[in-house]
Amino acid sequence: MNLQTFIAAAELESFSLAAEQLYLTQPAVSKRVASLEGELGAALFDRIGRRVSLTEAGRAFLPRARDILREIEDSRRLISNLSGHVGGRLRIGTSHHIGLHRLPPVLRRFTARYPEVALDLQFMDSEAACRAVQSGDLELGIVTLPLEPLADLHSERIWPDPLDIVVGREHPLAGRRRLGFAQLAEHPAILPAPGTYTRELLERSVADIGETLRAGMTTNYLETIKMMVSVGLGWSVLPRSMLDEELVALKVRGMHLTRELGIVRHRARTLSNAAQAMMGTLRSLKRSLKA
Repeated sequence: MNLQTFIAAAELESFSLAAEQLYLTQPAVSKRVASLEGELGAALFDRIGRRVSLTEAGRAFLPRARDILREIEDSRRLISNLSGHVGGRLRIGTSHHIGLHRLPPVLRRFTARYPEVALDLQFMDSEAACRAVQSGDLELGIVTLPLEPLADLHSERIWPDPLDIVVGREHPLAGRRRLGFAQLAEHPAILPAPGTYTRELLERSVADIGETLRAGMTTNYLETIKMMVSVGLGWSVLPRSMLDEELVALKVRGMHLTRELGIVRHRARTLSNAAQAMMGTLRSLKRSLKA
């Protein structure tokens, strides 16, 4: 499709890379772009050596091309859904933590019941997964839910995820099961990266008790935080489900942290039968946990 080829070339700024991504030859990519330019009556790319860049017309057309392609894909899903068949490719984004600690029973049940679905499971930060669902690159995100509603996204909670302030067993505060945040802040912190929903939740909780969260070492990966805390490099916040004999949970006055894990989908997008089946599987496991 000419639109898909144009979008790939625009995002990669290369006809050769677009050809690799689309499993085409470079002349085929050039021909498709030229055909689209002929239809629109305007040059979409400046071609300088091996590098291509969007013209003013190309920059103006790119968001419209993405919208048109999403509408075509949405129409295909709508028509395909009429058969009731559950199959095809299902593109999902999820975090490493959810993939390791929450999804295995979900995927086991789903793949057993719907063997004709080809799962395209992409691991990324929850924030990136939400953006990919907003842009139409992913059909579903199974993520840490944003603290505030995001434009165009519908969120549905599946798992509550209580968090604890934790230290290693050899940490000076390990014997202090209840303390104030000021006492905790005297020690180095290992924090979720700025911009993550978990960091935002921690910052809000600290602000609510009139304190300020000081900068410390940061990482996006909770498993890395757990390792660093367990060897005594500092305190942090981790899901209660990750606690083991290497960690001690502290009671910090005024702080009660819980995040929510669940599904995000685009409000205006027609979900494929496969995506609806995945949501049904998640909901059924949610009900079984409550029973």
